Amino acid sequence: QFCDSKDVKRPTWPMIILRTPKGWTGPAKVDGLQIEGSYRSHQVPMSSPVENPSHLTNLEAWLQSYEPDKLFDKDGKLLPELKALVPPKELRMGNNPYTNPILKPLNLPDFGVFGIVDPKRGQVMASDTTHLGYFLKEIMVMNEKTRNFRLFGPDETKSNRLGAVFDVTTKQFLGERRDGDDRMSSDGRVMEMLSEHQCEGWLEGYLLTGGHGLLNSYEAFIHIITSMFNQHTKWMKMCRDISWRNKLPSLNILLSSHVWRQDHNGFTHQDPGFLGHVVSKKPDIIRIYLPPDANCLLSVMHHSFKTIHKVNVVVAGKHPAPQWLTIDEARSHCAAGLGIWEWASNDRGHEPDIVMACAGDVPTLEALAATSILRKKLPNLKIRFVNIVNLMKLCGQAKHPHGLSDQSFDSIFTLDKPVIFAFHGVPHLVEKLIFGRHGSNNFIVRGYNEEGTISTAFDMTVMNNIDRFHLVIDVCLSIEKQCKTVKEKTRWSAVYVKQEMEQMLIKHKKFINEFGVDMDEITSWKWDIE
Repeated sequence: QFCDSKDVKRPTWPMIILRTPKGWTGPAKVDGLQIEGSYRSHQVPMSSPVENPSHLTNLEAWLQSYEPDKLFDKDGKLLPELKALVPPKELRMGNNPYTNPILKPLNLPDFGVFGIVDPKRGQVMASDTTHLGYFLKEIMVMNEKTRNFRLFGPDETKSNRLGAVFDVTTKQFLGERRDGDDRMSSDGRVMEMLSEHQCEGWLEGYLLTGGHGLLNSYEAFIHIITSMFNQHTKWMKMCRDISWRNKLPSLNILLSSHVWRQDHNGFTHQDPGFLGHVVSKKPDIIRIYLPPDANCLLSVMHHSFKTIHKVNVVVAGKHPAPQWLTIDEARSHCAAGLGIWEWASNDRGHEPDIVMACAGDVPTLEALAATSILRKKLPNLKIRFVNIVNLMKLCGQAKHPHGLSDQSFDSIFTLDKPVIFAFHGVPHLVEKLIFGRHGSNNFIVRGYNEEGTISTAFDMTVMNNIDRFHLVIDVCLSIEKQCKTVKEKTRWSAVYVKQEMEQMLIKHKKFINEFGVDMDEITSWKWDIE
């Protein structure tokens, strides 16, 4: 009756509760110790019958208790009357088409329609995930007939700025409704519950039936699903090795409300460490993307939704932020996975003195601001600016299929130049990925060092030495110690620039302590170098 009803409500199914002893049907006692109905039944009841012959008697009695003579004939074959109980092939659970579905690709729009046409090199401010929300909304519309796309999240769809989807769908909810409940129906495509476990379980189950989906979560709390994530990636690895298993849609996770913009929530909401866990899984399955702006976020999500049998983890901010690349530039940059931003560099036709590298939206902002300071105060310093979107590009090709060749890596990062790397996550992750690369000892990686509290957005970067002033200081120290190609004027000017940056850090701390907000020269900074 429920299945035939058009008025979908939460069903009240009959329930049978069967309470059984722990280890039921196992050995009752071994060596005088209670096994059945005890915690000991969770262990191996008789771990070594070879060394303890008395256990063989227990083992035989236990196995005989299942009365195998009533189940099998003298040749060990299942009795015909029992074999007849097996359902016909078309009714077996393993033959249900939903248990091994044939993948149906999503209908995807051109993401460029939802991007920022001319970001004017950071002059335009926009929320990256808001533009992703417009893209997801259109995916909902284009796949309405096939109904094979869902969005999952622990009550954070609106908070993560993906609320545009509610223009065309609702949250699916079959329970009791109360006054004030908003955007709910029995047929919505958004699944929300304040439980990352539940949302991850929903998504994994949906993927197993051939559906496509995206889980969005606060970055710090995605750790909650770590063990579930583990099992799903292991299952994907095993399925890949089974010839008759069809490949499935990818597991897509969007981490927003990230570490560098959790200054208002404080230390409990500041943790980018999930990326390190992802990297530990099979390299032909996992992918990590750190888009620097909205157009790049759209590009990597468009790509992720097209992939098959992968895990795509994407980190993106939700607050208004500077936008850097045009739509066409974003397409090319994300397809390559990393690249030199020529408009931010001044080394074309010259040997670079310094490589400024970055991965992540806030690290990109701070690295560009540091580059701007350096190009104005040390105009003869040759800087190469490198942005990384696909984190696994840093690996060698033997470690990950997306890894750069040694020749390409050496060409971009050089063999002997200092590389100042501003990274979204913990520094040792980059150090791990580049281990064994030529010139890896030249990298100075700045990232999250477990320093945080309720403060200002910029102060979060200062506490972790990833802000523009600390990055400039790192460059100045490298000029003094490592850079052999810089001109004498630049070398002897670096100490003065370093001192000026140290004074700016003092000024910053004094200002936020007095006014509780960041300095205007921080919040109003724009890229202004032609």
